[in-house]
Amino acid sequence: MPGALQALHSAPIAEQIKEKAMSDKIIKKSDAEWRTELSPEEYRICREKGTERAFSGTYYEEHRNGVYQCRCCGEPLFSSATKCESGSGWPSFFQPIEAGALEEHRDMAHGMVRTEIVCRKCGCHLGHVFTDGPKPTGLRYCINSASLKLEAKE
Repeated sequence: MPGALQALHSAPIAEQIKEKAMSDKIIKKSDAEWRTELSPEEYRICREKGTERAFSGTYYEEHRNGVYQCRCCGEPLFSSATKCESGSGWPSFFQPIEAGALEEHRDMAHGMVRTEIVCRKCGCHLGHVFTDGPKPTGLRYCINSASLKLEAKE
């Protein structure tokens, strides 16, 4: 056991833990800071819980491989491997890249009861999750393109 405990305190492990803790930090910025970093449309969608028009988003018909990151903080959220064609007019995915990447909130706006999803790290409004998705999860994460940026892989 002493060897295992000693390994936990080695420099490489300690650095990995420190890096993970740094990446888990919650990002908080003022509205003024967000407004300088985002376009007016991105700000409306990401910070004010807006929605882009169906079939208008950059990533609706995107088919390149890669990782979809949060527009506001760069947190990896979805893989192109989980993107699905939903016909809804928004990019859709059947699962996030990591279970803890998103937070869910009850949304009762517009006379509907839905589940809003936001980036866990910065609170960016992404869209909504529905239970009418494809296998294997049966979920459909319906996301605004303005809330994402694709890191494409060649």
